Amino acid sequence: MIDRAILGFDRALRTVFVPARASRPLPGGNLPGAESDVPIHAHDPAIQFDEAQKRHAAALMRVNHCGEVCAQALYQGQAAISRNASIRAALGRASDEETDHLAWTAQRIDELGGRKSVLNPLWYGGALAVGVLAGGFGERWNLGFLAETERQVEAHLRGHLDALPAGDDRSRAIVRQMARDEARHAETAVNLGARELPMPIRLAMKLAAKLMTAAAYRL
Repeated sequence: MIDRAILGFDRALRTVFVPARASRPLPGGNLPGAESDVPIHAHDPAIQFDEAQKRHAAALMRVNHCGEVCAQALYQGQAAISRNASIRAALGRASDEETDHLAWTAQRIDELGGRKSVLNPLWYGGALAVGVLAGGFGERWNLGFLAETERQVEAHLRGHLDALPAGDDRSRAIVRQMARDEARHAETAVNLGARELPMPIRLAMKLAAKLMTAAAYRL
């Protein structure tokens, strides 16, 4: 138990303060970049980013990066409570893919000249507590919370595909792959026996996500 606590603390520090390393190539890594004075659309050299568009794209990717910080914390909290080895293994695999998302979004933020959220330690701590709480209600409710979280994250990411500046194919490639991964994680949770969460809980999760998104976009 002590060993798991130490490993969990180490993972928390690395998630918040140490650059993540992806195990998969960056989606869209061969697409043009987004410097303000360089054309970014492969088929239309007239499309360029201005500074406002760059700031907007960087802010959207910062929101996505915050979501991945929260995902790491949620998975850690849920895995710490779970007594089912198969579920812990599934959570571990999903967490590894979320680490890719963490690295991809951080790289894209850097490319856009943006910054990560100064509230990341707060996001991590809150999400970890929620993950532990969800895990305490039993395996099927734990999985149900995971499935609903991933569904809402996927919907959020699909919205960003429309919200990103026109021609930012590089960011869209990252977001599109993240959305595919989140959908698969939700399906995995359902296949493992996830229960459907009551509507009030789902609505509360959406409200909390909106508040976090608004704060992360600016901070």
